[in-house]
Amino acid sequence: MTVAAVETPVVVIGAGPVGQTTALLLARWGVPVVLLEARASRELAGSRSICQQRDVLDVWAHVGAEAIAEEGVTWTTARTYYRDRELFAWSFADRGRSPLPPFVNISQSRTEELLDRRIAAEPLISVRWNREVTALEQDASTVTARCADGSAFIGTHAVLCAGARAGGLREALGVGFPGESFADRFLICDLRASLPGWETERRFYFDPVWNPGRQVLIHPCPDSSYRIDWQVPPDFDLAAEEASGGLDRRIRQVLGARPYELIWHSVYRFHSRLADRMAVGRVLLAGDAAHLVAPFGARGLNSGVPDAENAAWKIAFARLGWGAPGLPDTYHAERHPAALENLEVTAATMRFLAPQTDAERTHRREVLEKSAADPALAPAVDSGRFAEPYWYVDSPLTTPDPSRVFAGRPPKGQAATPGPGLIVPDAPVTVPGRPEVTRLRQVLRGGLTVLVPAPGDVAGVRTVLRGLGPVPSAAYVLSDLDPDGLLTEALEARPGEAWLIRPDAHVAAVLPANDPEALRAAAHRALGLT
Repeated sequence: MTVAAVETPVVVIGAGPVGQTTALLLARWGVPVVLLEARASRELAGSRSICQQRDVLDVWAHVGAEAIAEEGVTWTTARTYYRDRELFAWSFADRGRSPLPPFVNISQSRTEELLDRRIAAEPLISVRWNREVTALEQDASTVTARCADGSAFIGTHAVLCAGARAGGLREALGVGFPGESFADRFLICDLRASLPGWETERRFYFDPVWNPGRQVLIHPCPDSSYRIDWQVPPDFDLAAEEASGGLDRRIRQVLGARPYELIWHSVYRFHSRLADRMAVGRVLLAGDAAHLVAPFGARGLNSGVPDAENAAWKIAFARLGWGAPGLPDTYHAERHPAALENLEVTAATMRFLAPQTDAERTHRREVLEKSAADPALAPAVDSGRFAEPYWYVDSPLTTPDPSRVFAGRPPKGQAATPGPGLIVPDAPVTVPGRPEVTRLRQVLRGGLTVLVPAPGDVAGVRTVLRGLGPVPSAAYVLSDLDPDGLLTEALEARPGEAWLIRPDAHVAAVLPANDPEALRAAAHRALGLT
């Protein structure tokens, strides 16, 4: 979409994937951005955050970075082993039958390269390297970012996406970052090797003979490469391991005699921390600057990108007069509970993977041994619950529907039933005259969208939408978009109801299609106007 850009930019601090995504999304709304990065240049090394979930791929496709999904390795099956025995395997559920893959594996370095290409093509984004932000000052209408070199940048808002470098700014904002760090460390090796049959599978090993008492995780990556993560003791010494030949022996225990190339390796610790506030005045905290989680379940970057989208559309709508000036204030109300959910899920996984008490160690051993004998007990084995979009059912922007009460976190591997606060399934759709549109979310990100059950409902809905003033909006007849009924089935849509959907594809309300006052009230609520 094209809108007139307002002059004062938004300041985005940190040019990692979350900062890059924030900048690109704001630019899509016509909002200029200054993207500040403390480093002098991009560090293109190592896999780091590799698992990118479907809903994140959808956001990147929206900003023109479809190549991330295209280049990544699609894996569909997750296998879990105890010692030398397979306990279970599962595949991803997709309520909407999206054309996008459920997950791809691609190195964070390559993701950053591809996002950099999009940023270079975007005239509304100005990237400033070697700009370490040391202070943030606010007044009633602006934020000033002061840098170590003496430069300063003024914006209407700032989004802090500086990850591990955000500590000083977080502290200066008065934001606490409570949590814990885990003692065990993890060794990552990126390898290139030929492993037939492993190209589309993630493999997780509990207590293999070649890493007793701990775990090993193997992920396929592009170009016949693989990432292997070993859980190692707190006193693990990588330099000594390499010097003694132990690293090669460790790799050979997994690969056997196959030739391999070691591309990159590193050792890291897991942290579980959450900012006590994700919004301080006109400064929003996103990604690792706001929350750190253990990576099992790939909930790090896959929660940082939804942070970016939530922040971007709210800042844009507030700046452009489409929503309430305080709309960005609701960022904390939606993304902080999402981060709490991630902490709860990953903390449970870490208690299973790295038990800290005798009771936890006994529980883990008993669950694994019993599951090896009885596959019905496999759900008790926790190797990580994969990232899923959060549900804004308690958000001040969501209009509840008593007939569609959220049932809570769905069973592992299953998708929640759509309803107010939840993201809509990305089902295949057809839009007359727009052959480039193949899936639902491609038509949702231009503003507020209403799906109506019948052609006779469109006129009244469009009258309500026009009454919102300049707010970008659209209405579609469900059967026109969905001639095969896949979307209707995925939504479990009922006759006579309309679906009001936000720019981030979350459902704002489900309400009678013939009730214009209810639609008007729900739209005002979604925009923070009530």
